[in-house]
Amino acid sequence: MLENIRLSLKGIWSHKMRSFLTMLGIIIGIAAIIAIVSTIKGTNEQIKNNLIGSGTNTVTVQLYQDSWPADFSYQDVPEGLPPLTPEVREQILALDEVESVTFVNRRDYSGNIFYGDTSIDASIYGIDSDYFQTSGLQVTKGRGFSQSDLTTGKAFAIIDESFTGTFGNENPVGKTLDIMGTPFIIIGVVSQKSKFEPVINSIEDYYMYMQNTAGGIYIPKQMWPVIFKYDEPEYVIVKAKSTDDMTQAGKKTQELLTKRMSGASDVYKYQANDLSDEAAQIQQLSSSTNTMLIGIASISLLVGGIGVMNIMLVSVTERTREIGLKKALGARKRRILGQFLTEAAMLSMIGGAIGVILGIGLSRVISVLAGVPVAISTPAILISVIFSMLIGIIFGLVPSIKASNLNPIEALRYE
Repeated sequence: MLENIRLSLKGIWSHKMRSFLTMLGIIIGIAAIIAIVSTIKGTNEQIKNNLIGSGTNTVTVQLYQDSWPADFSYQDVPEGLPPLTPEVREQILALDEVESVTFVNRRDYSGNIFYGDTSIDASIYGIDSDYFQTSGLQVTKGRGFSQSDLTTGKAFAIIDESFTGTFGNENPVGKTLDIMGTPFIIIGVVSQKSKFEPVINSIEDYYMYMQNTAGGIYIPKQMWPVIFKYDEPEYVIVKAKSTDDMTQAGKKTQELLTKRMSGASDVYKYQANDLSDEAAQIQQLSSSTNTMLIGIASISLLVGGIGVMNIMLVSVTERTREIGLKKALGARKRRILGQFLTEAAMLSMIGGAIGVILGIGLSRVISVLAGVPVAISTPAILISVIFSMLIGIIFGLVPSIKASNLNPIEALRYE
């Protein structure tokens, strides 16, 4: 085998230009496939991050009336809608896909929140001890809520970093907010651990992203009745163990909550805002489109294979007397076959390796010029090199068989 490889490399090197032109179809095909696959992978990752968020893996499950989030600011809470209890929390946490869960009260308000004479538009969140960890928020100034703050319902608030401009250059910690006529002392500022700015083009997008995009003021859940003076169903945020688990985590949670409802279930139901489903659909559309591009690029591999076959037939013709001499000296048919198959495979494999390098470079150029993210796929590289070698073997088989079947006497007489 090593001798065959040495002879193959010697033959390829002795006809450098001819060998390069033979490899060109394979080089172009492999480079195109690597570039397309890398672009597909990078684009799919970007789609996932844009729709789902950068690694938070959270799914919001809330009560819907018909096809819209239920709003009880102008209507009574329906009968037959049970509250979310610690037992329900344990049932959700018992789901295989769920890492953590939090129950939240939320209300958008405008004109009822003041810092001095400055009116603030904000979303008010009544939260428990699990909210920040589940939602991917971290305290960047001051402190978070202690267990005492949450259980006794102290008039403390934590604000989102988007509100820090309201206080100018001053540290907001220690300042007082007037929320619905009740003074709250700011004890901390939070921000997302992973920065994420979704694009919102419709009201449906708003409801999908509202827990991430609306600036928030967070208060202990025990203070919620003090401000709003009425009961309101909580919604649920579940954090999945991985991005791939988000769909099942959301679906199982909504099913669990909806089963607990009785008379209200005809009009109301819990629904998960599952962004991973939408991401998967767009990824599938993107992949389907690009699969056709891969098929088109593969045509050049077929052309390259035909080129390999053609040049190997020429090589057999040129080396007819050499083949006859080897056979006359006792070389077996399989030895001749192996020599020419090895040369065809090496020709294709070298072309494949050059194509991989060119494809990686082309991917980088596409990323810079078009602003499209790319992610180099190691399996695609390995498959491309192996595939190029198979092309050499398959298309080199006919010339190799022809060489091994030559009659030694006729081959020695060949001029």
